[in-house]
Amino acid sequence: MSDIQQQIHATVTGNPVVLYMKGDARFPQCGFSGTAVQILKACGVENFVTVNVLADEAVRQGIKEYANWPTIPQLYVKGEFIGGCDIMREMYQSGELQELLKDLG
Repeated sequence: MSDIQQQIHATVTGNPVVLYMKGDARFPQCGFSGTAVQILKACGVENFVTVNVLADEAVRQGIKEYANWPTIPQLYVKGEFIGGCDIMREMYQSGELQELLKDLG
């Protein structure tokens, strides 16, 4: 595993909720990232780690390889890759995301 892969692994396994996104929770820099933040907050999750992929090219490429998922944002819960904005929206609408996050708010 490369250094960047190890760094990503440590981040997603060391924090209950991690969102790799463009920008940060206070200032998302794309609509999909902003929507992902809104969905987490609607689920009652206020304490989550965000990683701004725009700040580091190695992280931006590394996270896509780590999850084998080509787009940003990417949500991880308890070390498990959940998906991007569309998957988060579908899970939220079905109630599945609230159930997954209920004890992590």
